[in-house]
Amino acid sequence: MNAPLIEVRDAGFSYGEHAIFRGVDLDVYSGEVLTILGPNGCGKSTLLRCIGGALALDEGAVRIENVDLSSIDVRARARKIALLFQDHTPSFPYPVLDVVSMGRTPYLSAFGAPSSQDIAIAEEALEQVGMRHLKNRPYTELSGGERQLVLLARTLAQQPAVILLDEPTAHLDFKNQVRSLQQIGALAQRGATMIMTTHDPNQAFLFPGRAALMRPGGSLAVGAPSEVITDELLSAAYGIGVAVLSIERRDNLGDLKVCTPWYNWPHKK
Repeated sequence: MNAPLIEVRDAGFSYGEHAIFRGVDLDVYSGEVLTILGPNGCGKSTLLRCIGGALALDEGAVRIENVDLSSIDVRARARKIALLFQDHTPSFPYPVLDVVSMGRTPYLSAFGAPSSQDIAIAEEALEQVGMRHLKNRPYTELSGGERQLVLLARTLAQQPAVILLDEPTAHLDFKNQVRSLQQIGALAQRGATMIMTTHDPNQAFLFPGRAALMRPGGSLAVGAPSEVITDELLSAAYGIGVAVLSIERRDNLGDLKVCTPWYNWPHKK
C-alpha cells in the first residue's frame, strides 16, 4: 500500500480539563472514504476538526503529504483540506453561484474577486451535484437538502486533496439523505479522498474504503467495514444490542449488509 495521504499520530484534545480523546493514531490513504462512527460524545466531530485544522491538538500531530499540518498557513491548508460542517445556518440571500464561488477564496488575493475561471469552476461544481439549475436562486430560499448539496458544491470548488464531511446527512429527510449519499458515492467513484463522520453505521457499507469505530476516550477499531461493523463491536460501543444482517439483493450484486438495534420487543397477546 502507498504511503498515507493523512497521518494522525498520538493525537489528543481537551476542552478545558475535559479530555475528549487521547493517543489517537489514524492513517487515511489517497482515493479512499474513511467513515468514522461512534456514540455521541466520543469525539468524532472534534477529531475531524483537528484533522482539518479548525481546532488545534493538545498533543500529537496531523500530517498531510508528510508535512505537519500546524506548519502550513491557513490559505495553503484550505487548498489541501476542505471541511463541510453539519451545523450551517443561512444568513444572507446570496445567489447560489456566489455561495459556491466562495470555495475559491483560498486561491484569491486579499481583495481579489473571483475570475471567470473561478466562476466556471463553481458552475462545474454545481453541475457535479445536480444543482446548476439553482445557481441564481437566493441561498436562503433553498430546502435543507438543496443547501447541503450546494455546500458540497462549494467544497468541490475549493479543489482540495481531502474532503472532510461532518455528518453530511444530519437533519435531512430520507430522500435528501439518499441524494447526499449518492453525490458522495459519485465523488468516491471519481477517486476523491474523504473522511466522513456519521451516526449511521450502515453508511460505511456504501463506499470504498475503511471504517473507524470510535469509543469515548479515543480508542479506535479500524478496518474494512465487514471487520469493524459487527454485532459484538457495535454493541460494545453503543451499549445496546445490535445485529448486523445480510440481505440478498435482487440485482445479483451480492448480499447487502445492514445493522439494526436488536431488542426483545414485548409481544402483544
